[in-house]
Parts: sequence; C-alpha cells; structure tokens
Amino acid sequence: MSADLDDGGVGDGVDRTASSRADVCVVGSGPAGALVAHRLAEAGADVVVLEAGPRFDPADRRRQQEQHIRPGMDDPWEMGGPRDAYTDAGRGYPLNAARVKGVGGTTLHWQGMVMRLHERDFELESRHGVGTDWPIDYADLQPYYAAAERALGVAGAADNPYAPPRAEPFPLPAFPPSHSDSLFAPACERLGIDMHSVPNARNSEPHDGRASCQGYGTCKPVCPSGAKYTAESHVAKAAEAGARVVDRAAVQRLEHDSVGDWIEAAVYATPDGTEHRQEAGRFVLAAGGVENARLLLLSASGQYPGGLANSSGAVGRFFTDHLFAGVGGRLDEPTRQNHVGFNTSETHQFYDGDDPVEGMKLEFLNYAGPSPVMEALGAETWGDDLLAQLDASYGTHVAVGGLVEQLPDADNRITLDPSVRDDHGNPVPHVEWSLSERTRDAIRRANQIQRAILEELGADIAWTVGPDATGPASHQMGTTRMGAAPDTSVVDADCRAHDLRNLRIVGSSTFPTGGAMNPTLTIAALALRVGESMAESF
Repeated sequence: MSADLDDGGVGDGVDRTASSRADVCVVGSGPAGALVAHRLAEAGADVVVLEAGPRFDPADRRRQQEQHIRPGMDDPWEMGGPRDAYTDAGRGYPLNAARVKGVGGTTLHWQGMVMRLHERDFELESRHGVGTDWPIDYADLQPYYAAAERALGVAGAADNPYAPPRAEPFPLPAFPPSHSDSLFAPACERLGIDMHSVPNARNSEPHDGRASCQGYGTCKPVCPSGAKYTAESHVAKAAEAGARVVDRAAVQRLEHDSVGDWIEAAVYATPDGTEHRQEAGRFVLAAGGVENARLLLLSASGQYPGGLANSSGAVGRFFTDHLFAGVGGRLDEPTRQNHVGFNTSETHQFYDGDDPVEGMKLEFLNYAGPSPVMEALGAETWGDDLLAQLDASYGTHVAVGGLVEQLPDADNRITLDPSVRDDHGNPVPHVEWSLSERTRDAIRRANQIQRAILEELGADIAWTVGPDATGPASHQMGTTRMGAAPDTSVVDADCRAHDLRNLRIVGSSTFPTGGAMNPTLTIAALALRVGESMAESF
C-alpha cells in the first residue's frame, strides 16, 4: 500500500489504517474520550482512539491567537464547510459557534470554568416534580469529582457557602478576585448577595508540566501559554501508556453482529474517502452531545431501523443547553476590562431553593466590553483621534452574566437531514431547539437580579440579554440520556447502552438534566467513573 493511501491522502506520512482487533475503541478525543483512554491504557488494555479532526500543534497557539484577534481572519480551529455542515429549525441553533473537531475536542477553545453540579440537579423530579432524576446521585459522583479536579488541575477555594459538600481541597489555589470583582463587592454586600471564587481548570501556579496563567486574556478561543487545561494532555498520557491515537479518522457508522447486541467495528474514513474497519472487543462513544446521537442514528440497520441503541426512541431527544442572561453598562471609573479573560467571582446564591423554577448561577464578567485591540482594529480613525476615542470608550465597561437551566424536552432533539450531506455523503445533524415559557421566566428573574446589582453599583445600563435575545452557551447535553428504565433512556447508570452489551457512551449527551453549571467537570467525573469500571477487567 502506498504512503498516500496509508495516511488517507493527508500527506503527513502517518499510518491511518486500522489496527488489528483492539481491546477498546474510543470514538472522540475530547475530555471524556481522553480520560477513558488514559485510564484503560494504564490498566493494560490495547486502546485505539479515533478522532475526526486533526492534531493541532501547541507551538502554533500564538499564531492562532493572532488569527483570532485580527478582523476577518478564519476560525483558528478550522470549523465550517461541508465537514461541519448542519441544519436547524425554530430559533436557529448556532452549532458551530463554539465546537472544535480535533485532538483535545472542545477543551481546545473552552473558557475553562469547572463547577460540580449541585445535589438538587440529580433529584430534580423527586424534589420539585419537574424534569427527571438521574439514576445516580451526588454522593455516587463525589469521589470522581475530586479525581476530575486533580486530573484537570483545578484552581479553587472552599469559599462557596452554596456548593455541594466536598471532602478535600482543590489541587491549586484559587485565582484572586479581579479589579472589576472588587468594584462589584460593596454593591453586592449592600444587596445581601454573596460573591465567591470560581473553580478554573487553569494553572494558578505551574502544574503538570504547564506554566501558570500569563494573563493573555484570549482564553476563549485560544490560550497561548498552555496554562488552561486541554484534553491533549490526557491524549498524550494515553499514548505514552500504549494507546494508539488516529486523527483525521471520521467514524461513519458502528456495525453490530448478527444477533444485534454486540458492536463489532467502527467504520471510519480518512480525508481521501478511504474507509477502514476498526474492530474491538468494546467501544466507547465520546464524540459530544450532537455527534454521539448523530453517529447512532447513522448506524441504523435492518434490525435497528430507528438507529443503534435506540429501542427507547430517546436517541437525539431531550437536547438541552444552558441559556445566557446578562446585563451590562458603564461606570465613571476604570474597570480594567479584559485584563482577565475568565471569571474569578460568581454567586450560586440563587441556584437552589424550594421554588422549582430553573436554576441559575450569576457571573461577574471580567471581559465586559470590547478589548482595546478589537476596538482599535475596528475603528475608522487613526493617531490622536483614535487614542481619544479609546480613552472615551474603553476601560469603563462592566457586566453581570449568568447561565440559566433548561429542563429536558423530548421535542428538542437532534435528527438527520438527508437533504444536506457532509463531505463523506452522510446526512448532517438537524437541530430542533426552542425555549419554554418556564425558561424565559428564569431568564427574566436573572435579569432582575443582574439589573439590581448594576443599579446599586451606579452603572449606566446599556444592554440586556434577556428572554427575547438570549442564546445557548454551547453546552450540548441530553441526547443519549442515562436512566434506570430502558424504555425511556439510552444508557444505564454505568453509561452502558441498554441495547448493546459492549458499548459505553460518555460525555454530556448522557446527562438526564443539565442544571446551570458548566458541564465539563461532570463530563470528566463520569468518564473517570466509566474508566475505572471498565479497567477492572484488564
């Protein structure tokens, strides 16, 4: 076989042909796939990881940062085009706005905030009669939350009086409050609102071979210093332990045996369209909240015309996200906006309670308003005129943001659109997503609290992101939900598919509900739990 065929036409000389039958095939190399692959490779399993996107060289991050801040430049993570095509209905869901296909997954460009779900999030139906309960509770996941914080290197402090219980301190010290946080603090104290630190998966001091945060302020979409955690680190650790990682290997479908309860192979295609068949004893699907469901639907067969692992009809359904709510304005004093590219203070004070309205967390934004670079590059003046414009408009912005919970709804779903095809000829994902009036009420409630804070601060309020202008946080969840009953869920409490004995599904697609907390720490905790369970047999 020629080198061109070996590497799928990429031209880099990397062999992308299938391995001989592996113990485990992991589809996806984001945090879920990377952590599972590392744990299993450490346990001695023969692991193959198939990643649809390319490897991005960490040494290239400075160039990607420059690409990001220059107007009109392409997306630094190469999203878009037929490879990433999708369609949507209803509100119009911006699927490609914040996802990445590549080794490391979405952690390549995430903001890096990592909170544990609260106890109520696992028991929403039992406590409030809405949503559904998880088949596990907070206590089941608590030790894996701690392990996930160690794995990601989380900087935090035990200063949140509303947080769920924890048994050990954070691995790294918390980042100190920013200058704008210090401006918010007196106003919040007068209003009786508690501010506390934000756990961040970025180094507040050197850790795990990576430098401490250098304050570039471009955390999303790119961290040039490497201080922010990406799943690349656990992909590398998995490879060091013996796992084989194949990039640019887009899985087209999963194939099952004649009985129909066992996955035999993942069929993947390289960029030149050549298909390869990776056989394995077990499979772990870790391709994200949309692609997990899409791949199962693409794997429909004569025995499973509605899609693989879909006897419940729940594959693709209950698609949920978090909604953004925010209020911003300006002060008559410097706020040092954009000096920190991530949140250092927030409040969970309005998250729990007897009122079953959707949960919310509020965030004190350190990056309200445009950066001086972006404002200068977009200006139509030069020299002293530009300097006067920047003096008049920059450095006084302030805002309170927040995430609001969306309850699961079977009509919010991912399906296939056969009228639009990707670069391999497959139907693209079709997103059906809308907001309930309950969610809109929760956003209004968040706006009221945010507005009260800014008014107490003495800010001139300039904008509001409310129920009619909100957008998703790009936290795709729920499309392969876990549950005890096979007729209403896709996987069980151990993330094993009800219909297939050797398929596990990991990631936010398994969340029965999403709370209002950024999902990555829960993704990591569940992945470590699955990895430990599977490793026991190696």
